[in-house]
Amino acid sequence: MRLDKFLKVSRIIKRRTVAKEVADKGRIQVNGQMAKSSTSVKVGDSVKILFGNKTLEIKVLQLKDSTKKEDAEKMYEIISETREEGFEKLD
Repeated sequence: MRLDKFLKVSRIIKRRTVAKEVADKGRIQVNGQMAKSSTSVKVGDSVKILFGNKTLEIKVLQLKDSTKKEDAEKMYEIISETREEGFEKLD
């Protein structure tokens, strides 16, 4: 399954066009390699996504062409989720 479609169907990213844009800007890695939106993902793959100040790393558990909202989270397992804190304002 294409990376951009997986991200949309799993509801990690709400729109496929946004998933394509994020991937094509070099902000997604699959198994440690930079990935394009057309990169193929398989069950067991590790996907790391950089969103602004947040980094999400997941493991692909299932591939489905479509899902209900409540089943979307069963498609992946969160390995790590980190958020960079903003700079504190100095007085």
